[in-house]
Amino acid sequence: MNHSQSIISVTAHPLQNASGAIPYGMTNDYMFRAVLQTNNKVLRGLVSALLHLKEEEILSVEITNPVILGNSPEKKEIRLDINVVLNNHTFINLEMQVANQLNWNDRSLLYLCRSFDSLHRGEAYGEVHPVIHIGFLDYPISKEYPEFYATYKLLNVKTHQNYNDNFMLSVVDLTHIDLATKEDREYHIDCWAALFKAATWEEIAMLAVKDEYIREASHTMFELSADEQIRKQCRDREEYYQDLRRYEKAIVEKDAQLQKIVTEKDAQLQKIVTEKDAQLQKIVTEKDAQLHRVSVETERLRALLKQHGIDDSE
Repeated sequence: MNHSQSIISVTAHPLQNASGAIPYGMTNDYMFRAVLQTNNKVLRGLVSALLHLKEEEILSVEITNPVILGNSPEKKEIRLDINVVLNNHTFINLEMQVANQLNWNDRSLLYLCRSFDSLHRGEAYGEVHPVIHIGFLDYPISKEYPEFYATYKLLNVKTHQNYNDNFMLSVVDLTHIDLATKEDREYHIDCWAALFKAATWEEIAMLAVKDEYIREASHTMFELSADEQIRKQCRDREEYYQDLRRYEKAIVEKDAQLQKIVTEKDAQLQKIVTEKDAQLQKIVTEKDAQLHRVSVETERLRALLKQHGIDDSE
């Protein structure tokens, strides 16, 4: 795949005359799925960019879990991640995730492990297929260590030696395109992210001239946006994620209320403990003072007895 920075001429297409807001961009996981399933060239281009592969290195890319586009799924919470086999050898899972359900790390690892567990009875361990899970997130997974395109592997914690190349997880943070490295830009991964985040057709048209595969994706998205059934499924997904966000917001608010109650109760308990400690300290101080007075009085009486020739020790 040629990822040169040269501008590619654009053939005439209705997209060039489109303007205004995009009904549903590719952060909508149904549109993401529809574009990649409809146009294999787009899928090849995206996989090539993400894995830093040359065009001649990609013999085939096949989606193994296609859906019937336009049909209504039985459940709104249907998974729309895309399972891909690269060169009949490597399993790749692509997932667009815009709602932070606070479980990405465990969830992505679970999906990765399921994909890795691909051997059938009787097959040798050496026949296991490499697996890669790539998530496109519209929220950061780490506020402390922000990164645009992060890749994780199994490593030795002391020597950082790579344990196995067959098990890899990557994350593209769509909120941090500004952190794209020189290598990310060389392979146009930042352009793909910008395409996914684009809100207007004008933005799409500007991106389309930079890369032939992004141009293919742009044209396919434009054509799919004219399909009423595709728009309906995208709208249903938007409503589903709106419900999720409201649910997440309610959870956050409840957690905040609970934390406030716990904090107030802790403060009240601390106040009670402090007051009781002060009362106890006061009692101990008073008793110590009483004991001191008794001791002083006892010594005075002993001294008085001795003056009269009386020994109180007898």
